[in-house]
Amino acid sequence: MNGGAADTDRTLVAGVGNIFLGDDGFGVETARRLTEQQLPDDVDVVDIGIRGVHLAYQLLDGYDTLVLVDAVARGGEPGTLYLIEPGTPATDAPASVPLDGHRMSPDAVLALLDTLCAGTGATPPRQTFVVGCEPGCLDEGIGLSPQVAAAVPEAVRMVMDLVRHEAPTNTLTRRTP
Repeated sequence: MNGGAADTDRTLVAGVGNIFLGDDGFGVETARRLTEQQLPDDVDVVDIGIRGVHLAYQLLDGYDTLVLVDAVARGGEPGTLYLIEPGTPATDAPASVPLDGHRMSPDAVLALLDTLCAGTGATPPRQTFVVGCEPGCLDEGIGLSPQVAAAVPEAVRMVMDLVRHEAPTNTLTRRTP
């Protein structure tokens, strides 16, 4: 990877979640499936899992766009997919971010990134998207519920649309069959 910004806009797709908590592994599984796709050269896909600090430091490498893929509970039916373009979550984040590499939510990671960027002169991603899936089961155990597993191929398609710059509307809810 390059240090700092590259000549072209770069995109980081980060699969977030804990594979030992059922549907929380949605982001990790989607990232794994994305590595099987033909991606543009300026797109990096990483399995972040629960290593939030790792994500913050990876973003210092110079990315214009961040696509987080994660389980998100918004009250829909399990397997419902969401495309969310958050504002700048770091603006409402607490001034002090706890440095816990295993319990940092994406908004805490972005707040930490702002702090890290201020010290290095790097810039945070210009745009951030979340491709989220409504979980059905977050109990201990490996494997996605049938509804969430069925949503993974559509989530891959949503991410592929984003990284090919075929940007959908700002907030979109898509439900898998």
